[in-house]
Amino acid sequence: MIQPQTLLNVADNSGAQELMCIRIVGTGNHQYANIGDVIVAVIKGASPNMPLEKSEIIRAVIVRTCKELKRGNGIIIRSDDNAAVIIDKEGNPKGTRIFGAIARELRHFNFTKIVSLAPEVL
Repeated sequence: MIQPQTLLNVADNSGAQELMCIRIVGTGNHQYANIGDVIVAVIKGASPNMPLEKSEIIRAVIVRTCKELKRGNGIIIRSDDNAAVIIDKEGNPKGTRIFGAIARELRHFNFTKIVSLAPEVL
């Protein structure tokens, strides 16, 4: 469960290293975001000589959470960290590589480009 002020790792090679959630997009009045939700975030840490800089406001989609995700068949998925992938307005990832495993549920939210770039889909 991600809420405003939550720090997230970046799971792609766009240049950012750490994000802080500002707002959850498109959920009305929900307080928390889960896997597959789009958030507005600010970059708290960035690599030098990359297109993204510190204190830049971007959109990202959540790909991993520490809070467990329960599927309909009873399987529970839990990760060690909270991670997100930076996306543009159309929903395409800004980076060319995705690091770490991501959940299969992203395919249902039309993030198929992220699913195809990921090395492992849980």
